[in-house]
Amino acid sequence: MTTLTAPIRVSVPVSRRYLAVGSFILLGLIDLIMLGLSAHSGDAVFALSLPGASPHLPAIRVPGAVACYVLGAISIALGIARAVLEPPRWAKRTMIAVVLICFLLSLLAWADAGNSVGPVQVVDLLQGTLAASIPLVLGALSGCMCERSGVINIAIEGQFLFGAFTAAAVASVAGSVWLGLIGGSLAGGLLGAVLAAFAIAFLVDQIILGVVLNVLALGLTGYLYDRMMVPYASTFNAGNTFSTVKIPGLGNLPIIGPVFFDANVFLYITYVLVIVIQIGLFSTRWGLRVRAVGEHPVAADTVGIRVLWTRYRNVMLGGLAAGIGGAYLTVGSVGFFNKDISSGLGYIALAAMIFGRWTPLGSVAAALLFGFSTQLATELSILRVPVSSFILLMAPYVATIIAVAGLVGRVRPPAADGKPYLKA
Repeated sequence: MTTLTAPIRVSVPVSRRYLAVGSFILLGLIDLIMLGLSAHSGDAVFALSLPGASPHLPAIRVPGAVACYVLGAISIALGIARAVLEPPRWAKRTMIAVVLICFLLSLLAWADAGNSVGPVQVVDLLQGTLAASIPLVLGALSGCMCERSGVINIAIEGQFLFGAFTAAAVASVAGSVWLGLIGGSLAGGLLGAVLAAFAIAFLVDQIILGVVLNVLALGLTGYLYDRMMVPYASTFNAGNTFSTVKIPGLGNLPIIGPVFFDANVFLYITYVLVIVIQIGLFSTRWGLRVRAVGEHPVAADTVGIRVLWTRYRNVMLGGLAAGIGGAYLTVGSVGFFNKDISSGLGYIALAAMIFGRWTPLGSVAAALLFGFSTQLATELSILRVPVSSFILLMAPYVATIIAVAGLVGRVRPPAADGKPYLKA
């Protein structure tokens, strides 16, 4: 007997639907009332080119209050449309993006309206966003590599710390930032190997194991910093960094040139890793086997896929990627290592992976959102908005909570994620 099962489309619960509608309208009302009515008289100026840049684009001037009113009206209209219509999934995500962009633009227009400090430097804002997103993207890619094969990686924070410490020390001792980059990546891969050994071979609870490894990394790097780097700073913490690399031709394009093609070498490495991992996971035989191991390891083992070896390999490769993210915090940014230099970035990268639904491109979009919230706080402090600096520093963490708790919606991790596999 053959049973034919027709696909059934599960409708979105009414409560979740009205929650989205209420969120859109609430953000629109904030744009209209809190920002529009309280905006100073005058124009908000958005500078599209850096001072002295060639070619130089003219700045955009808009009345601050009017901009808030228009953007708020757009958000409210989208909320009403969301309540009346039943748009497809891609349209829902587009609506969320538009409402968020309207809110952020309203915030910038409110902050710069009638401001004598200067215009909103759009290029600086975008450059800072990418710079803040690099370790988040690399950490999220590490999480994708691990969890697509069925191993939860909570230890991204620890891999950042080990990578940052090793990169600073190796670059200082060897006098080469490239050796520092390689050393930082290998340090992250070493911690990934420890994670793989305990999680896969000894069946340790992966959540607890990741937290323990983070605490170990925090304590060990802090101890070595006090014993090695503080008394012998010129030897082990000299402050070596990569210089900016400008791609000829592309680096001179307006707006996108200085943002995407006149940057640190870590940004170009991130481009390559995103493309390679996206294509590898979803367009190659290797990626199909990895996803099979993460979804149904028993079936994968039945057809001859080496489940345990696949998990070992992916966890260590993910550790190498996270180690590069850690190296960026020192040799790619400030040059120096300090205690707890990652400051929770590993956990935000984990949230970006979840927000991105365990896909490399989705994780990149989520990481850019968190990176933008970080740079936005810096930009608002430069514009001297009447908001406490402590509240501005909370912005990326608040964005993480809102994204994971509300915007991400219902997600499904790989079916075998976090479940140890015992070969029969």
